[in-house]
Amino acid sequence: MEEYEIEAVTKILADWNPLGDRVKSILDDDGYRTEAIDILFYLNMEGLSQTTKIVMEILNEAFDLSLSKDECSVPANKISNILRKKN
Repeated sequence: MEEYEIEAVTKILADWNPLGDRVKSILDDDGYRTEAIDILFYLNMEGLSQTTKIVMEILNEAFDLSLSKDECSVPANKISNILRKKN
């Protein structure tokens, strides 16, 4: 996992901001960095075909959300596109 990948995924999650107005009261100065690292870790194990599922599960677990696969599909596709470019 490369630093530029972590930064790119963190930015995708921040731009999407599934926490909405609660973001400032929940996240620290690193924003979604921890979740980005978790997503990249599991993608390395399970593969890009699982991106939507992994994004949904990590964010739902981390923040006690109820995101659906449909809600996670756009950011998941952006993440997949970034990781495909590296190969």
